[in-house]
Amino acid sequence: MPSKEKKAELFKKIHDAVVEFEEETTRDLCKEALEVGIDAYDAVMAGLTRGMDTVGGLYEKNEYFVPELLLCSDAMYAGLEVLRPHIKVKSGKVNGKIIIGVVEGDIHDIGKSLVKTMFEAASWDIFDLGKDVKLQNFVEELARTNADVVAMSALMTTSMLAMPKLIDMLKAQKPDVIIMVGGAPLSEEIAGQYGADGYAEDAVLAVKEAQRLLEASL
Repeated sequence: MPSKEKKAELFKKIHDAVVEFEEETTRDLCKEALEVGIDAYDAVMAGLTRGMDTVGGLYEKNEYFVPELLLCSDAMYAGLEVLRPHIKVKSGKVNGKIIIGVVEGDIHDIGKSLVKTMFEAASWDIFDLGKDVKLQNFVEELARTNADVVAMSALMTTSMLAMPKLIDMLKAQKPDVIIMVGGAPLSEEIAGQYGADGYAEDAVLAVKEAQRLLEASL
């Protein structure tokens, strides 16, 4: 088992590799972490997740933009691919269960993919429906998974008009489900008018808002 200092050094290297979007380096460092006996979950949280936290901060400060965020997420996923099979399942490690998808009639899913990346980095259990998702598919997935949160996005004003109907359908299925909306044409005011519980203008804030709403509901 490596020393505390060696672990901290390796976690920092994984963090830096994610921030610098070095996909191969991230993968190699995660393999090294396993080889020296570091717990896979610790490597995810102290290395990959902290790296994405830093990336999120850079994004909020307009130092990183969508292309950098996507490259960093590729590096994070490369590390997750190595570590995930070795993670020991323990209670309390998943923050919550979330269904995400782009509503019917809309095929713009870059924003949704970023949201998925940030929730995965935060160790949520994610059910990704993809893009152009029929309203009934959201409802059926909620019935199947009993998720805590449903997050839906739209980039077009035409497709976002389906959201109020979908929110009503989801609340009928599970009255206490938390509904979050996002996308360029939406705002906090529109989210409220639609009956959503939360709104986030970007992927970083989406995780913080979902966590806040979930904790408030407990």
